[in-house]
Amino acid sequence: MTTTPRVATFWDLLTERAREALRAAATTTLIRPGAFLMREHTRSAQVYVLRRGAVKVWVDRFGEIAILDVLGPGDVVGELEAVDGGVRHANVETLTPVEALVLPAARFRAVLDAHPGAAWAVAAVLAERLRDANELRVAHFPDRAERRLAGRLLRLTARFGRPGPDGGYEISVPVPQQDLGRWAGMGRRKVARILAGERVRGGLDVARSAITIRSLDVLRRLADDPDLADDR
Repeated sequence: MTTTPRVATFWDLLTERAREALRAAATTTLIRPGAFLMREHTRSAQVYVLRRGAVKVWVDRFGEIAILDVLGPGDVVGELEAVDGGVRHANVETLTPVEALVLPAARFRAVLDAHPGAAWAVAAVLAERLRDANELRVAHFPDRAERRLAGRLLRLTARFGRPGPDGGYEISVPVPQQDLGRWAGMGRRKVARILAGERVRGGLDVARSAITIRSLDVLRRLADDPDLADDR
């Protein structure tokens, strides 16, 4: 089976002592699907370290929704505002039941101060998100819708993929075609057209509650093919 590298998360990058300090400083909370951990343009003093489940990070611009990321176990949210004290730059909404460590921003900063390596873990997370955002921008010039969509699906597989019965991957996170389009910068119809196209047909299924990846090679060819260029 062709494998895809797992995304190194904030939790992965911490030392065991830093993890113990975060556990001691935080409260473990269970959160239902459809709840907001934070809303854009508001101030909040909470930081969340996800232990189970998935959330989507999104913004609303004049009624148009854009998804910035889909995060899962080991990821941290609210860290940027905890560091700079600014307002929330995006909404964070739970897609599934979520278990998280929750702690005030001041306590989160205290853990970073006491464990300097933890600050590097935050820096690595921010650098990885910036790199991903830059890669998505580059895929717009020239516009390569297939490449953008494949990149989002590979990212989901790296974060949430579990080996499937036929040598592929199962992603049990509700990211339907409309949300894939919002994340990859295209409309739902364009997503449907790509998924039904000859390059992808039979390689994957996208349902409302789960995604089945039968062939990672199909996605990798779409992501790497320098000849792909089309309009939205």
